[in-house]
Amino acid sequence: MALFSKWRPLARVLPTLLKANSCAGTIRGIGSTRGSRDDSDPPSFVGRDFITLRDFSSKEIRHLLWVAHDLKTRIKLQSERITPLAGKSAALIFQKRSTRTRTSSETGFSLLGGYPAFLGDNDIHLGVNESLHDTSKVLSSMVDMVLLRCDKHEEVEELAKHATVPVINGLSETFHPLQTLADILTIKEHFTELGSLDGLNVAWVGDGNNIIHSLLMGCLPLGINMRVATPKGYELFPNVAAYADMLASKHETQFLVTNDPREAVRGANVVVTDTWISMGQEEEKAARLKAFEGYQVTEKMCAEAASNWVFLHCLPRKPQEVDDQVFHSKRSLVFQEAENRKWTVMAVMLSLLSEYTPVTKQPSF
Repeated sequence: MALFSKWRPLARVLPTLLKANSCAGTIRGIGSTRGSRDDSDPPSFVGRDFITLRDFSSKEIRHLLWVAHDLKTRIKLQSERITPLAGKSAALIFQKRSTRTRTSSETGFSLLGGYPAFLGDNDIHLGVNESLHDTSKVLSSMVDMVLLRCDKHEEVEELAKHATVPVINGLSETFHPLQTLADILTIKEHFTELGSLDGLNVAWVGDGNNIIHSLLMGCLPLGINMRVATPKGYELFPNVAAYADMLASKHETQFLVTNDPREAVRGANVVVTDTWISMGQEEEKAARLKAFEGYQVTEKMCAEAASNWVFLHCLPRKPQEVDDQVFHSKRSLVFQEAENRKWTVMAVMLSLLSEYTPVTKQPSF
């Protein structure tokens, strides 16, 4: 059931999200590269891009999460050495600084046997002295995969359009799909008693940014109810909100949008927030701090949340976003969430480059 109410459109215009790619096996869009595959077949990701979770079915999202769970179990818990990416290389392009995305992708690719080449903003001519088109062609001839962490979403789309190797979105202004996979894996690990995540209530309290955009694309197809609270003027991108409403109707999940944080957290099993001031928004700091008054996550705010509620934050965290009492409490899963960035990006990289079949039992996501 869709509860798409109280949403106030913004003047922000979302770039076209879905573009056809002529490269074999890399066509983005709803239904992406699934083509005529039988739904009973195991999902195949080889050769595809990972730009947004819009491009993946609920079955495919569950499979990627299963691969992440499998890798974590085999490598971390059972101390197995698994190197299916031996002889493979990846270009990791970071236009924006990062702790979790860089460390997880660089060490994760290496742990699977591959060679990651980090390319910082001062190491590459991307979009400055060399076009995205030319860069994609050059990198495609030298590496097996490209991960791009950038500002504008059009940049990762343009790179993927011309590349002949899989491209991963390491973060853009519109989506951060790698973070969503880590969040869902963390939620499942905590609520182990649940047969599946269907019917779980997740509340977002904060900016209508790339993190919540991706959470909507990943959670609604899995039957997770989403309740989103943002200040006036900082709502979801209009096209993303409309697509999320469609997903809620399709998957019979609840999707509520409000400007009241307490309404969003009422009955929530999971409360999520993020930075109020993202990289590049430093000049807006004063206005944002004023607009987000009353949005700090506290025990008082969550008084009407479910008794078992837990807290997530993709980090780095500032005290105005969540107080110390919550952040350092047993309810906080933030460091487990951060670690799962590694296992989930490994799952994506491995799945795009090989037909990997997990050996552990599939959890019910």
